[in-house]
Amino acid sequence: MLKRWFSLQEEVTPANGTFPNGSANHKAPVPEPSTEVNSAQEERMRPQNGSGAPPVNNKYLSFSQIYQGSTVKPPRLPDGILKVADMVSSPHLCGMSPDAKRCSLLMALDAAGVEIEELLQDAVVRQRALNDYEEAKRSRLRAFEAAKADENSKIQAELDRLTSQYMSRIQANLDDIAREQDTFDDWLKHKQEESQRIAEAAAFCVPQGASASGSGLSMVLERATVVRR
Repeated sequence: MLKRWFSLQEEVTPANGTFPNGSANHKAPVPEPSTEVNSAQEERMRPQNGSGAPPVNNKYLSFSQIYQGSTVKPPRLPDGILKVADMVSSPHLCGMSPDAKRCSLLMALDAAGVEIEELLQDAVVRQRALNDYEEAKRSRLRAFEAAKADENSKIQAELDRLTSQYMSRIQANLDDIAREQDTFDDWLKHKQEESQRIAEAAAFCVPQGASASGSGLSMVLERATVVRR
């Protein structure tokens, strides 16, 4: 039964309850998937559109390598589901309606004596291999992301430490400037007091009655000039 072959994934059943070759859903025994794949057969089943060639990124296997390395190997078929995929994209069927294309494919498969059930089993096994490989690569990607995130956290911690260190130095420089400003302001205050004391002393050196008035040193000097005249 189909249910038996598709236990690895969700059940796939033709919409009209019969298989495309016209046979009813029967309980004919299905050969167990082979544990090895003939390389010549695998090469013949490889898509001609380049999908089976090794990808540019050598970190990932080609589809043929994925199929061969999977736990459950595709059945040993002279013409598997990949051959059907090639037939679907053949220029001989280009422009046909989906129904006409389906009929042509079924006629060709029936003439070649290909069992539809075996093709579907081949499709399921290959899809399982692709999904398992995807999950393995996805898990590796998650581990890679976690490692890089941990590394970024350490870099950020070091950056925060250095930032704090340099901000402390900047703040220390600002504090030095503030202290220098306070020191200058304190000196300026004493300078003004000293200037006032000098002006008051100089005022006693000028005779009274001068026209100029004021207690500043400039005023005192002006008064002294007037007296000398």
